[in-house]
Amino acid sequence: MGQSRADRPRRRPPRSHDINVVLVEPEIPQNTGNVARTCAATGARLHLVGPMGFQISDAKLKRAGLDYWHMLDITVYDNLDEFFTKNTGPFIYFSTKAEKRYCDADYPRGVYLVFGKETAGLPEKLLAANKKNCVRIPMTDPARSLNLSNCVAVGVFEALRQAGFPGLKLKGRLPAAAEPSALKDGRETPE
Repeated sequence: MGQSRADRPRRRPPRSHDINVVLVEPEIPQNTGNVARTCAATGARLHLVGPMGFQISDAKLKRAGLDYWHMLDITVYDNLDEFFTKNTGPFIYFSTKAEKRYCDADYPRGVYLVFGKETAGLPEKLLAANKKNCVRIPMTDPARSLNLSNCVAVGVFEALRQAGFPGLKLKGRLPAAAEPSALKDGRETPE
């Protein structure tokens, strides 16, 4: 008999290229839950910088992260000053205001990918002081911004791509092909 989820050993996955995801003052628990799931599935560390618009115990946060919380390496900070006191970078700041594309940046080992809150992004002073380390994800002109959790996924997978996807399962296994007579236009047909 197989193990239930509760009986399975709870272990964290190996770290992927030492990627750090930093959410500064996140406001929407579902976004943070989705980011947590991305971090757990890729081995990235998650840093949450307050004040946050929710409690870590928020049910919406937990639901969005599904059953991946035990795989997560997470650190919570009261504010940006505490975060920068405890972490030295290198840092890449994601912003709609940046001039450089995310895919034109180098993502070294141990990089911190820094994202701002959903309604306002990162503080202007922080961006101005780190202009050469700011990147953007291209989008159409009338669009204001992309969803935070989608931006994190884009950044994390660019860092992983540049590093050769270390520690990740690189191949899946598709099911065996069905008999040709059972398929029509890519769909199964009843007999």
